[in-house]
Amino acid sequence: MTDEELVKGCLAKTPTFQKLLFERFNRKMMGVCLRYAGRSEEAEDMLQNGFIRVFEKMDTFRGTGSLEGWIRKIMVNESLTYLRKNKAMQMNIDINDAKYSIPGNSHVGESMNEKDLLKMIQQLPAGFRTVFNMYAIEGYSHKEIAGQLGISEGTSKSQYSRAKTHLQNILQTELSPVEAGKLS
Repeated sequence: MTDEELVKGCLAKTPTFQKLLFERFNRKMMGVCLRYAGRSEEAEDMLQNGFIRVFEKMDTFRGTGSLEGWIRKIMVNESLTYLRKNKAMQMNIDINDAKYSIPGNSHVGESMNEKDLLKMIQQLPAGFRTVFNMYAIEGYSHKEIAGQLGISEGTSKSQYSRAKTHLQNILQTELSPVEAGKLS
């Protein structure tokens, strides 16, 4: 079934088409939500809210871009809305609370996989995690991030820099002693 057929069926509010759309995109979109959430339960809430919004806003999809990209944008926006509503997004944390150090060399272990990276991203403080996801993964500019989150562009850049350094620290503590030696 094509994306166009799925959209038409969802616009007609046909449950079968809504279920097919959900089944086609839920795993990828759960991945998006997991990057913003601190816990899988939060990600599930974000995903549910996101799909509700997708079905509510289906009439705004113009078909000029990919359906997946349009849904992804909604999931990111709903994840940010969820974080704001639940006051989980503290954009600034005290530098002493971050407990990170700058390693001399930054090589990622050979055995690193997507699940390991997701786990490390979820360990970031909410503000770091949000800016890191928006900039490094979603491709937003710091100006766009600042506008979306109501922060300054400088704060966005600072949070991104701190997030990268924090991730390097997490890598050092999570890797085996042999792998950690590669980072020094």
